[in-house]
Amino acid sequence: MRTIASLIAVVTACYVLLAVLLYVFQERMVFLAGLPGRALEATPQDAGFDYADVSLETSDGISLHGWYVYAPDARGTVLFLHGNAGNISHRLDSIAVFHELGLDTFIIDYRGYGQSQGKPSEEGTYRDAEAAWEYLVTQRGMDPARIIVFGRSIGGGVAAWLAARRKPAALIVESSFTSAADMAAHLYPFLPARLISRLRYPVADYVASAECAVLIVHSRDDEIIPFKMGKALYEAAPAPKAFVELRGDHNYGFLLSRDRYLRGLATFVADHLDVQDDARER
Repeated sequence: MRTIASLIAVVTACYVLLAVLLYVFQERMVFLAGLPGRALEATPQDAGFDYADVSLETSDGISLHGWYVYAPDARGTVLFLHGNAGNISHRLDSIAVFHELGLDTFIIDYRGYGQSQGKPSEEGTYRDAEAAWEYLVTQRGMDPARIIVFGRSIGGGVAAWLAARRKPAALIVESSFTSAADMAAHLYPFLPARLISRLRYPVADYVASAECAVLIVHSRDDEIIPFKMGKALYEAAPAPKAFVELRGDHNYGFLLSRDRYLRGLATFVADHLDVQDDARER
């Protein structure tokens, strides 16, 4: 009996220790700025795109780095908010997609990523997105009706947060989750994940509050974020809305389904960005 009691005590202690570690270190586990590294591995020029280096400052004094990538005769701009790993130099394939669609791309690294200063946090990512929006609208003088806010994975939560507080032409949320607590419960079903999750990212709530057209993109084969979360985001979104289903894994589904992806984005952009030009002409 003592042996059984000792074993139960050890298992319980390990369980509690694991829960404590996840609670204390969850930012380090989520914000993977060092994977594969903070050094920029390429620039848009390497892909044949004209671009400008951009430095901007957040409301709490953090210096961020980004690129403004030009497309010939651009009909609008995509504000690109990336996922939780890597930096802007790992997103050239996505920039190429928007370039092909005739859209400029403004992409930033969150604080603590790439050449941006600071330490990443949920609140920090929101401030970073806000600073990027203000740069486009204030410094570049862009009409919000010409801006599409795009977020992939955790960036979907950041993009949805921004769209719920500003009024872009449209919001695109790709391969994202319904909330950080839901994601934690999915990854750690054996732990009281919802109770120990300090990160919130209530993406479904933000999507529901967006006052613009919404496109949800998700792959049925996504091995990290369940497809059902993408469908739940679509259900939460107000009209007008659309859904593009991909094939392929979490990181490369948009490339493996490139033709379908391009068609879906092109249709959505034509319906909700080009319509702004039609309204002006009338």
